Amino acid sequence: MADLDDIREGKDFGLDKPLETSGFYLKGCDHLDWGIKDRLSRIFRPDTGRTVMLAFDHGFIMGPTSGLERIDLNIVPIAKYADCLMAARGIIRSSIPPLLQKPICLRSDAGSSILTELNHNVVLDVTDAARLNASALAIMVAIGDSATEAKTVANLYKAVDEGQKFGIPVMGVTAVGKDMARDAKYFSLASRICAENGANVVKTYYCEGFEKVTASCPVPIVIAGGKKLPELEALELAYRAIDQGAAGVDMGRNVFQSEAPAAMIQAVSGVVHDNLKPDQAFDLFQTLKAS
Repeated sequence: MADLDDIREGKDFGLDKPLETSGFYLKGCDHLDWGIKDRLSRIFRPDTGRTVMLAFDHGFIMGPTSGLERIDLNIVPIAKYADCLMAARGIIRSSIPPLLQKPICLRSDAGSSILTELNHNVVLDVTDAARLNASALAIMVAIGDSATEAKTVANLYKAVDEGQKFGIPVMGVTAVGKDMARDAKYFSLASRICAENGANVVKTYYCEGFEKVTASCPVPIVIAGGKKLPELEALELAYRAIDQGAAGVDMGRNVFQSEAPAAMIQAVSGVVHDNLKPDQAFDLFQTLKAS
């Protein structure tokens, strides 16, 4: 209980200074709850409004793929250069030191592997995400896959409902199957459906006409790195995406399968946060690689 012996009446109410009501710095996030905004501000740097996410959740369907044989040797040494880590809960608990103090985008659905038909996933219990202090939940959505579209949209909807209870934002991850076109029409459709169903962030792929995808999506978009590219090409991909409205990148193989992963993620960060051109970022990569 407060000490009642010296109670002083308030007198400085700043009557000549209206309360500032500036909007939140991320697209489409002005009206979100405080907890969701707080978590998003851990993922997206407030000074740039952008993020470099390091994705290494591939093992949840691929197992020990190249570059992820040993998380302690391959990922932990470069994690400090990322703004956010995207991984599955088992790897986080077993291999990521809490002292890194990096926000986690938790892979929150699972159920199939590369040995079976993909996308037959179920959503993990949101209370486990809370126990892990996750800053976001990542849910895959397979728009255009007749076997799994309705199920994965329902997964997203459920995750948003559950995330709201704990103030945890949700990232909708657009899947690309063999029958899904990799073009602006498809990615605009898939991204918008994710946002319409409550996703606070969308992860999708870069494509020709990408500015249409970002313009038609009312929440921040981060791009997936996709398959391994030569370093300069990956930096060009990141640059084009940011230039056309992306709020960041979520790269995995183009970082951890690079010949110099630590140099590569720093070069990507240079593009995303420092507006480096691809050739400038590649020069940075070469310098850091040689040091």
